[in-house]
Amino acid sequence: MSDHVQVVTTTDSEQAAAELARGVVEARLGACVQVVPIRSFYVWEGAAQDDAEWQLQIKTSAARLPELVEHLMANHGYDVPEIIATPIVGGNPAYLAWVDDQTRP
Repeated sequence: MSDHVQVVTTTDSEQAAAELARGVVEARLGACVQVVPIRSFYVWEGAAQDDAEWQLQIKTSAARLPELVEHLMANHGYDVPEIIATPIVGGNPAYLAWVDDQTRP
């Protein structure tokens, strides 16, 4: 497993995204959270949906991933939130060192 991951989740409002992002950074579970408006198409409870959402892209250390997932599950407004972690297999060594520093408990 990689030493670093990017975690993606989505919310239904810019305010909810900001609150989640702020909580993640303040808890040192993510070094950086970027919030991007997106449009999502999916089926939920048997009906096709077309919704505006806000995607959070969270950079963190792999060691903090279990706590980050737990934090997102506890503070997310969705019944079944998208939480997907993708390994970061390379990048700017100075940036990745900063991610480590910012996510130390």
